[in-house]
Amino acid sequence: MASEVIMPQMGESIFEGTITKWLKKVGDSVQKDEPLFEISTDKVDAEIPSPVAGVLTEIKVAEGTTVQINTVVALVGESAEGVATAPVAKGSAGDGATEEATEAAEVTAKLDAAGPPSGVVSGGTEVVMPQMGESIFEGTITKWLKKVGESVQKDEPLFEISTDKVDAEIPAPVAGVLSEIKVPEGATVQINTVVAVIGGASNSDAPPAEIAEKSAPTPASLAAATPEPAPPVNSAPASTSEKLRSSPLVRRIAKDNNLDLRQIAGSGAGGRITKEDALKFLATNGAGSSEPAALAPTVPSPFTATIPPASAPAPAAPAAPLPGTLVPLTKMRSIIAQRMVESVQISPHVHTVFKVDMTRIAKLREKEKGKYEQRNGVKLTYMPFIAAAAVQTLRKFPIVNASLEQSASGLAIRYHQNINLGIAVALEWGLIVPVIKQAEDRSFLGLARAVADLAERARAKKLKPDEASGSTFTLTNSGIFGEEFGTPIINQPDSAILAIGGLKKEAVVLTDAEGNDTIAIRWMQHFCLGFDHRTIDGADAGKFMAEFKKTLENWSSEIG
Repeated sequence: MASEVIMPQMGESIFEGTITKWLKKVGDSVQKDEPLFEISTDKVDAEIPSPVAGVLTEIKVAEGTTVQINTVVALVGESAEGVATAPVAKGSAGDGATEEATEAAEVTAKLDAAGPPSGVVSGGTEVVMPQMGESIFEGTITKWLKKVGESVQKDEPLFEISTDKVDAEIPAPVAGVLSEIKVPEGATVQINTVVAVIGGASNSDAPPAEIAEKSAPTPASLAAATPEPAPPVNSAPASTSEKLRSSPLVRRIAKDNNLDLRQIAGSGAGGRITKEDALKFLATNGAGSSEPAALAPTVPSPFTATIPPASAPAPAAPAAPLPGTLVPLTKMRSIIAQRMVESVQISPHVHTVFKVDMTRIAKLREKEKGKYEQRNGVKLTYMPFIAAAAVQTLRKFPIVNASLEQSASGLAIRYHQNINLGIAVALEWGLIVPVIKQAEDRSFLGLARAVADLAERARAKKLKPDEASGSTFTLTNSGIFGEEFGTPIINQPDSAILAIGGLKKEAVVLTDAEGNDTIAIRWMQHFCLGFDHRTIDGADAGKFMAEFKKTLENWSSEIG
């Protein structure tokens, strides 16, 4: 009996991995704990050992493919019986002609056995509802990005889902033609439910040209039947219009060294850029002088009044409903409504408002913003100043960073070891709170980069579930719309939330050391702390805000 080999979980926050290289071929013997394949995640590259001794009878996932954890990637049997004859991944350049002829013959046989192009072709790759986190067991399909009959590339966004943690785009697991959609938009299904099929399409509704194309074993039809994409003719750098194929680790190397992935020739399967390709390019050409256009944040964080990122545009706002119509809540809107009601029912909310003189910071930002962006690749906005001041003040007043929990003896206060800073991000389709974990360990520049990164990925629906949960204190900025201040609802289970008001010039009375008064134009901003009165007393909230105000008005920290 064959033993299944699965994609392992390489850490609590890692939910997928890319197979970069198979170290054994189908039919090879393998010993227990002998390296079987290599994987790449956004944290590490690693060799994965065989769980048992035997013969590698089947490779289910090709090199260059990214799959969820616990996906079966291969089978190891006790003997060579049942060894798969069809290769999963393409061969090297040396045996390409022989392999292409063999595969072409196999595809021809498959097409002949299928009969006329009308009707259903057997096979196809099932697309399942992924698990977006350990505590998430269902998801709602909010939008299909492809229609039945359309071609889709591997890793190309196929549909959008909404869970109680994040909205996300789900990529196609393979290249081919979307032959069936099993779950309509708006439906909520359990994880691992088959929602679509790629390949094995029903051709009865396909246009004549498409049917004719599928009838011949061309490289394109070969790729659809396998259903891996056909290999590139050469490994020339990808053009700007092509999708760059690379692992998360490669993208991190590129980002850290300001490399433009479009200039790197990919030697991996399907033209994928490997770690070796990136390091070889770096050794030959050195680090880039500026952030590559394809990777750099194109706009500041969402906490300035600017347009959405050009590199990851938010979905267009839905058309205004006609008067008198009844529009059902979206999944995200429904969850937001539920959470807001729960928070108000759980916590007795109290709010206190302080006005802060931001002139010192405004002048510093105006002086440094050009050089700062050029030096660090991230725009200098006001949010990192506010975040850094909040973190510094939370260290002095840990009660504001605490949470109320139910213990065996009743309610108890949990004093958190870390400051996990939630940053509320307004989206065209709702609101989400990405979290900067262990914010107390980050420099000013680290906070600035984290804010910009999380905001951009929130708008692009690229957040992971653990990046949108676990906050201990939250910042929310509605001041970009011009309001003086707001009275926010606490983001449970936090005990406090700080709302940022609009930044405006005002005439202010200043008193010097000798008691003389003058009127001056200053940059002023309101901050409103909403807090749970069960945990935080008014005196503690007042002390916290006074210290926060003092930190901003007397800013002296390095900004990097």
